[in-house]
Amino acid sequence: MSPRRRRQVFRVAGYVLFAAVLVAVAAAADWGRLSEAFFRLDVARSMFPDAITVALRNTIVYTLLAFVFGLTLGLVLALMRLSSILPYRWFATAYIELFRGLPALLVLFMVGYGVPLAFPDREIPGGVYGSVTVGLGLTAAAYMAETIRAGIQAVPKGQLEAARTLGMSHPRAMVSIILPQAFRIVIPPLTNEIILLTKDTSLVYVLGVTSTTIELTKFAGDSLNTRVNPTPLVVAGLLYLVITLPLSQLVRGLERRARKER
Repeated sequence: MSPRRRRQVFRVAGYVLFAAVLVAVAAAADWGRLSEAFFRLDVARSMFPDAITVALRNTIVYTLLAFVFGLTLGLVLALMRLSSILPYRWFATAYIELFRGLPALLVLFMVGYGVPLAFPDREIPGGVYGSVTVGLGLTAAAYMAETIRAGIQAVPKGQLEAARTLGMSHPRAMVSIILPQAFRIVIPPLTNEIILLTKDTSLVYVLGVTSTTIELTKFAGDSLNTRVNPTPLVVAGLLYLVITLPLSQLVRGLERRARKER
């Protein structure tokens, strides 16, 4: 048997094995009990329209606010990490290592409860929205900073040297020449960060959300407790996919486009 024929046989065998496993699992499952437990249409209907107009909306708002905050702070940290001034580099490195090592849940808890205790006469503007923005944004900024730094370093050094030769100052060359190219490189990983932030909004419950600031996971958990049925968890999962699947497709499209342009 030729190597090509052998590869075809192994490929077909793999498909057959995979299909057989799926059929065996489907045949062994008790679909009646699964349907009663996870796919109750009456329970799912009772979640709407609040599942979209309140929970999904807040999840998207939290994600966007944290992303903008994290991107802005991450850009500053990336530039500090590349700075020739040692204290800037030390601070940026320490920040990145600290917040990449801390769980997002702990950071949210510190922002929501530690900051008010440390500064009793001050509060983060925006209430829960402000606390979520800062809490999730601080963690996201550490990851974005490294992504942006890698993008800046991926731009050929000759670009900056040519800009300086033309009489541009270093800051102007960074803003006009280097950063636009760097962001073009890092768009796919930054889009992945939005997906991660979307899932991290499930931690917002530690801040004590209300009926107007509730997000998808907390909303589903409350519905589960009310109806004593896990169907709300399935609905919440599907609504998360409504956000993340298009973003995943966008990432793949951007990566394919980047490969073609190389």
